[in-house]
Amino acid sequence: METGKRLTLTADERERIRLAVDAAEQHTNAEIVPMLVSRSGLYRDAQHRAGIILVLVTLTILLTTEILWLPWGWHASNAAWLVLATILAYGAGAWLGGLVPIIRLFTSTDRMHQKVRLRAERAFAQHAVSQTRERTGVLLMVSLLEHQIYVLPDQPLFQRVPMERWSLVVEAAVGRLKAGDIVGGLCQSIQTCGILLAEVCPGRPGDNPDELSNELVQEP
Repeated sequence: METGKRLTLTADERERIRLAVDAAEQHTNAEIVPMLVSRSGLYRDAQHRAGIILVLVTLTILLTTEILWLPWGWHASNAAWLVLATILAYGAGAWLGGLVPIIRLFTSTDRMHQKVRLRAERAFAQHAVSQTRERTGVLLMVSLLEHQIYVLPDQPLFQRVPMERWSLVVEAAVGRLKAGDIVGGLCQSIQTCGILLAEVCPGRPGDNPDELSNELVQEP
């Protein structure tokens, strides 16, 4: 499964995720919001780098093979051709820099992680994950281009649960995500998160309202 593009899920796959959230919330008062995004950043710097590199390669080739394409010596019109070649090379490089493999090649893991974190924080606010009675919302976001899953709990839960335990929620999905099983990885992460939340925020019989939708949030 190619990632970095908008992933189209079937109705059955979306229902599978919804049921996973519903099952995970049965034993906790917390609310889990699953989210799937195509990418967390535009990475225009990767396009710029690819453009510059292709310009340098093009000019190097042209100037080192000058004797082949300038058999009658240098003329003013040749400068125009070099400028045109430079512009075309940059445009082609910038276009190539927008392709997923090139973005990954020219972008560090740390930068991608930062972009995913910022996207998750923005989504947390946009989708009102913190608007629960006891502020026990958790966002589980898979970002396809970056091959990353990010867990963002509300502040009270973040303070009560050590970071390494939240990391287990991510690790539970990594294997399936790497194999291209996006839905399976997200469901596994939801299940692991539900087990953790049941320990730190157990449900109370007769007082466990479903405050946030269990449907998958999917965005470009």
